[in-house]
Amino acid sequence: MSARIGIVTFPGSLDDRDAARAVRLGGAEPVALWHDDAVLKSVDAVFLPGGFSYGDYLRCGAIARFSEVMGVVREAASRGMPVLGVCNGFQVLCESHLLPGALVRNAHLRYRNRPARMRVESVDTAWTNEYAPGAEVVFPAKHGEGRYVADEATLDRLEANGQVVFRYLDNPNGAMRDIAGIANEAGNVVGLMPHPEHAVEALTGPSTDGLGIVASVLAARPASRTFDQPV
Repeated sequence: MSARIGIVTFPGSLDDRDAARAVRLGGAEPVALWHDDAVLKSVDAVFLPGGFSYGDYLRCGAIARFSEVMGVVREAASRGMPVLGVCNGFQVLCESHLLPGALVRNAHLRYRNRPARMRVESVDTAWTNEYAPGAEVVFPAKHGEGRYVADEATLDRLEANGQVVFRYLDNPNGAMRDIAGIANEAGNVVGLMPHPEHAVEALTGPSTDGLGIVASVLAARPASRTFDQPV
């Protein structure tokens, strides 16, 4: 049976269909999850896509943090379920305290929409284990509030623990220490600003490097387990 990856749609999500297509091209089954779902429909992993959840009122991701589905995602993540947040999804993960730090306005105060070159800094996560250590990848970036920030103690801890997962080679937003993506200590929760789901077909480019994200979570999939109920 193919792996099932839940794609969460919040009011204002834009990239949920692109995420589902990427999951399908990567060999898994996308499963639609709505923001007020109270169960995860027996998925093996969850993908929080980009967009403007709840119109980005208050702060990006601040309202989505309180959605019904994020309650069950947090609980399942605490038991090891792989969770990926991309762009607005990364913001939601930080607001939900599943990842440390925050995403704030780009340092130049301009929206950026361009391919982002990154280095894979950690392959010890559920979402990056199929990449070669130090591999250079290109994903599209499109954000106005994508600059990763944290206090120096948190940044030092992320570096020391190998929790920096992707690092910009051409920092498009002024992110501290060129950080493009991070993981939690367990490595099952990953957030990044550039979009792997837009880098899965040679025709549309700018690369097919994003397929490694799906390949990695498939490789990390437990033989048999459901995250719908506590174990």
